[in-house]
Amino acid sequence: MTSGVDEMRVIELETRLTYQEAAMQELSDALAHQQKVIDRLGAELDALRQQVRAQAQFNIASSSEETPPPHY
Repeated sequence: MTSGVDEMRVIELETRLTYQEAAMQELSDALAHQQKVIDRLGAELDALRQQVRAQAQFNIASSSEETPPPHY
């Protein structure tokens, strides 16, 4: 009788292990996907920073070229 109980416990443990392995693979896949998204967003952010810097060079006038505020 002990053998039957032991066999049931082994089957239960193997079943749990199988589900845990599947869950770990699913989490690993999700993590890999999120890292790709983070990398893509970082590249987009770098590109936007470069665009802003490039535009800022052309849009900012020197202080001698600035018109005075209306209250002067």
